[in-house]
Amino acid sequence: MADQSPADRFKPDMPEIPGIAGQSRKSASKNLTPGLVIGGLAALILVLFLAGRWLFHSKQTDVPAVQSTPQIEVPPPAPDPTASLPHVTDTAPQVAMVAAMAKPWSSQQFLFRSPVTGANIPAILIRLPDSSASQPSGYWALQLKAAFGDCQLEYVADLKKLKSDYDYRGARHPMVGNPCTRSLFDPLRMANLPGNVWVRGAMVQGSDLRPPLGIEIQIKEDHILAVRME
Repeated sequence: MADQSPADRFKPDMPEIPGIAGQSRKSASKNLTPGLVIGGLAALILVLFLAGRWLFHSKQTDVPAVQSTPQIEVPPPAPDPTASLPHVTDTAPQVAMVAAMAKPWSSQQFLFRSPVTGANIPAILIRLPDSSASQPSGYWALQLKAAFGDCQLEYVADLKKLKSDYDYRGARHPMVGNPCTRSLFDPLRMANLPGNVWVRGAMVQGSDLRPPLGIEIQIKEDHILAVRME
């Protein structure tokens, strides 16, 4: 045996396969490499295909279902407090029946249609004491909007409120007040305006320029009619 290098001395001989003579390990390795590469590529493509399919399917299942728009319940509009009030016009001037206003200091609010602007103006009818219910002098009708400014007048029948809200201690009967200026008008007193014009509701407290605008009242049979605004 020829002398061998230390590396060749421990290298085992490649067994020879019958029918394949002289085939070395190196040549066998070269013949197997293309097949392994092709197989590996095919496996990699298959893995990528399956992974992509799985991701696509996962995204589809993860998309949240489109939720329907929640139904918002809109509360019904608040009832109009003026809807039940008498609407006084030129063709329908009735405010109330005489029998309904028989009690002194009873009142009835209504809306008076302005013949000039066509607007519905808040007003009130007050039954005065010591007067006949069948006579116009037994009533005071007035506009509840202050003659100047945007304040709303109020009919105050509670004497305790006159004391607490208006600091008026001499009240013996209901009055009409302006809560903006704390002015008070006495339904039993008359005021003399420039031009020697007498109107009901003399001011007993406050700084308003004049009493509320009055509305002319007529009585026809048992019907109380508001016919004209001052």
